Amino acid sequence: MLRNTTGLTSWVLTDGKAGDEQQALGVAEALGLDLEIRRVRPRAPFTWLMPWGPVDPRERPGAHNSPIAPPFPDLVIASGRRAVSYLRFVKQASGGRTYTVFLKDPRTGSKTADFIWVPEHDPLRGPNVLATLTPPHRISAELLKAARAHPDPRLSDLPSPRVAVLAGGDSRHHRFTDQDIARFLRDLTAIAETGASLMVTASRRTPPSLKKALARLTAKHGGFFWDGSGDNPYIPLLALADFIVATADSFNMIGEAAVSGAPILVFEPSGGHSKLTAFLDGLKAEGVVHPLAGRLEGRPYEPLNSTPHIAEAIAQGLARHRRALGLPEADLQPETL
Repeated sequence: MLRNTTGLTSWVLTDGKAGDEQQALGVAEALGLDLEIRRVRPRAPFTWLMPWGPVDPRERPGAHNSPIAPPFPDLVIASGRRAVSYLRFVKQASGGRTYTVFLKDPRTGSKTADFIWVPEHDPLRGPNVLATLTPPHRISAELLKAARAHPDPRLSDLPSPRVAVLAGGDSRHHRFTDQDIARFLRDLTAIAETGASLMVTASRRTPPSLKKALARLTAKHGGFFWDGSGDNPYIPLLALADFIVATADSFNMIGEAAVSGAPILVFEPSGGHSKLTAFLDGLKAEGVVHPLAGRLEGRPYEPLNSTPHIAEAIAQGLARHRRALGLPEADLQPETL
């Protein structure tokens, strides 16, 4: 975490896509800057030309409810193809004063922003590009430590080993077929029958049939299934888990789980992508993930969290940028890396 002692401001600039926005928020929060969320909503034909084309004129500064209305901030953290044109616009309109950050490959080259983060499996490289194994997110060691110090009573009395089950759902590259659901449930049942406690949470994308089956499974074996009532147990699940089962449809979810230091058992539904394969291969090489095969395996490892390292690199770049322009020092002080 970085402490802001200067009153510097930042925008998180996306088209509202949850995965992109959560990554950008994680970095912005780690920097500790005053934060605004700005969402772009360009329309055709301008979306057809993005990320190379101009911003939608209906969203330029001066337009009603423009997402890039000044005053421009000290820092913009953007992500998503539709945000690229807007990030370039802010850089130019601010006279170069705003320090620009883009998360993931913008597809328009390394000069698109002052700083770019990409996952290691993406090929983009450059002097202003940082590549890390896991993506940025909003889970931190401090949050997990606090959850362990004051454990969620819904989970703390469950017998060990406790297994957090993070169930995703259909995505652009994955589909949970009936056969996939049956296979997933078969593996989880085998684990539950050993006496392990399942602590299950599902996402908005989880197929209804899978949600119902997971609820039945946890009820039968005395586990926990979050039905949406009460506080979200996501952080307590990660904090108290001896093992984590995660579905492979979300890079972010697996990256968040790696902060726990608990072995991650990955279930891969139908589909897939070469980038996912490279991501999982990198984590396997570190002893972090293992294929889900109806049993608990793996050992604890040094928790992985790229977010503070990305934030530190941005803080250094922002400080250099402001010195070069003769602006007041950024003075962002690292607390925990």
